[in-house]
Amino acid sequence: TVAPAGGASCGAGLALSPPPPPDDAMDGGAQQSSLREPPGPGTADQEGVPGERDGGEGPPEVKRSQPLFIHGCSRQLPEEEPRASSLPSIPNPFPELCSPSNSPILSSPALGQGPPREGVSHVVKVFGEDGACRSLEASAGTTARQLCETLVRRTRALQDHSWALVELHQHLALERCLEDHESVVEVQSSWPPGADSRFVFRKNFAKYELFKSNASLFPEVMVSSCLEANKSMAHSELIQNFLNSGSCPEVQGFLQLREAGRKVWKRFHFSLRRSGLYYSTKGTSKDPRHLQYFADLTESNIYYVTQGKKLYGTPTEFGFCIKPYKVRSGVKGLKLLCSEDEQSRSCWMAAFRLFKYGMQLYRNYQQAQARLSQPTWIGPTPLRSVSDNALVAMDFSGCTGRVIENPNEVLTVALEEAQAWRKKTTHRYSLPATCQSSPLSAAIHCTQPWFHGRISREDTQQLIGRQGLVDGLFLVRESQRNPKGFVLSLCHLQRVKHYLILPSEEEGRLYFTMDDGQTRFADLIQLVEFHQINRGILPCKLRHYCTCVAL
Repeated sequence: TVAPAGGASCGAGLALSPPPPPDDAMDGGAQQSSLREPPGPGTADQEGVPGERDGGEGPPEVKRSQPLFIHGCSRQLPEEEPRASSLPSIPNPFPELCSPSNSPILSSPALGQGPPREGVSHVVKVFGEDGACRSLEASAGTTARQLCETLVRRTRALQDHSWALVELHQHLALERCLEDHESVVEVQSSWPPGADSRFVFRKNFAKYELFKSNASLFPEVMVSSCLEANKSMAHSELIQNFLNSGSCPEVQGFLQLREAGRKVWKRFHFSLRRSGLYYSTKGTSKDPRHLQYFADLTESNIYYVTQGKKLYGTPTEFGFCIKPYKVRSGVKGLKLLCSEDEQSRSCWMAAFRLFKYGMQLYRNYQQAQARLSQPTWIGPTPLRSVSDNALVAMDFSGCTGRVIENPNEVLTVALEEAQAWRKKTTHRYSLPATCQSSPLSAAIHCTQPWFHGRISREDTQQLIGRQGLVDGLFLVRESQRNPKGFVLSLCHLQRVKHYLILPSEEEGRLYFTMDDGQTRFADLIQLVEFHQINRGILPCKLRHYCTCVAL
């Protein structure tokens, strides 16, 4: 239901609050409030003890060794209102109809899963990208970052801040990345019983990309109102000031909106302000009479829509959804939106995260950076992953090494290094013939985490999209068209490009090339390591590799 503009604009001040929810939404609101403030220990027992004031005998005698529970609220429940804690358990007359996971004791259907209890261990199931599952015990205060660190240690994966826990609702085709400070048990308790929802452990390189390449993430056309109000500041400086203060810039642009209860999509001009998300009923007008309040982002979660065209008939593949807390299951109540391209969707999603979490999001990023600077291993130094380090071109021709900052000199050094590798390859294959046909050198790339074997082009697009469309994200796979060739799939400017790697043989020597033999490499490892330092024919260097761990 769309609230009128007058209700959204009342109470102008630091922030405008939306109109109060209707009466039929109070059940969901009460349920969420119980999630945020779990009851203290002993609450149920205290409420279940009948009072003796009804009999006129005065207050009950309290022993000195008996703890006295003091209620934090003076509001008393009406006598005629039944309390769930005082209701007796009803034995189920048909226990054989219950599933093994259900209890043969009937409970009130309005209770749901209930809030997480402090001091009690909860079982959390986490799935990998291969479908494997691992069950973990977690307390009510366990955060997503703590659970990711536990899984990194158990799987012996490389520790970095790109690991994430993803909340996935398969029946709704919705997914979102949990923030580092979110409680895993609290999120799991909000799922409806029997729903096809799960946690997935995987990489997400775009989680903190808004603090690294903020200028490209917020295009000037979508923050034009902020630029007009601060004409003396540059675009990148303005966005950086917003991020440092933990606030969100005013974002505006056209989005496709699905009408409630219908499969019709209409195009509206949306504006994200300090008071919430609005859309204009008359073109791009910012007149308060034409602005309609759309959603309360502080009481909602924002999800990516993975199969929008199939389930919701989205006009494009760049859909996202605003799911209020009170909506527990079903499509009813979901606010479905669709942008025109991936850049626009990424901008809206980043703005929604800043609007909802503010400075907490920046603190999460700072804590992640601090963890990277502290070694977490004990014993010998683990093997270095080249793609996870900042690589620069260096010159070691003198007594001490120096960083090459001139791009023209970098290109010259890259060509010289490629020529040196050709000579090294010539020397390598001048060995006896028994070493030339070694199966180890021909299949050594199969041991690398960036090699994914024989996967299709469509699966590659989905895998790179799930792990974050950031520049330099790549993988190497076998070619489907050329049985002897390979393909380097690289993400640049939020698009995935594919480069064919062909083997060639000259005078009994085998090499791999992407530029018709201009630059030759002895194996795929040499090719990847070269392009991690030098761009070559690629639009950018190889920065991060797609990887999947087995739980």
